[in-house]
Amino acid sequence: MKSRNHNAIIVFQKNLVLGKVKTRLAVDLGKEKTLDIYRHLVISTYKVLQPLKDTEIFIFFSDYIEELPLDTSLNFTGYLQKGNDLGERMLNAFSEVFDKGHQSIVIIGTDCPYLTKEILMDAFDILEEDDVVLGPAKDGGYYLLGMKTVIPELFKNIPWSTDKVLELSLDVIRSQKLSFRLLPLLSDIDTLEDWKNYTKSVKKE
Repeated sequence: MKSRNHNAIIVFQKNLVLGKVKTRLAVDLGKEKTLDIYRHLVISTYKVLQPLKDTEIFIFFSDYIEELPLDTSLNFTGYLQKGNDLGERMLNAFSEVFDKGHQSIVIIGTDCPYLTKEILMDAFDILEEDDVVLGPAKDGGYYLLGMKTVIPELFKNIPWSTDKVLELSLDVIRSQKLSFRLLPLLSDIDTLEDWKNYTKSVKKE
């Protein structure tokens, strides 16, 4: 059955399992503290999504479909990520959601607490005119990718988790002669320094 919703958001979330999340952060803070931090990031992400009532939410979990933390209230459909690497898993998720009839789809993770409702709305506004939208991350990757049709080339031969992800993705977009725009530059939370900078910014607000 085809969806009547124009927009959809795919969320890639790792399951909340001790020792399986934010391993670089865990080196400095330990597994239990890191799991608490990741739970905070998950909750922060879904609170941003809650006001988007006209947008269907698809959560693709890494290993199994789980309940969201108790202090999170969100209507969503749960799926499992499928594929051998991040690119293959994202490609399969986009294909699955496009098959449901959505016209503009955005994918995000759960480790960018600077993401706002306004940025997400801007992403869908950009997709009204352009083929692709990207949210660049300070580590050289991206925290958001949006498109109006599946572009398989964007998910192949990309060295994931490196500082070349955004650069090479833009090369693909240009080679395909697709129009695109960039959202504001934001930081993911991957290291102790990232977490310290985030907590400082929260205290200033």
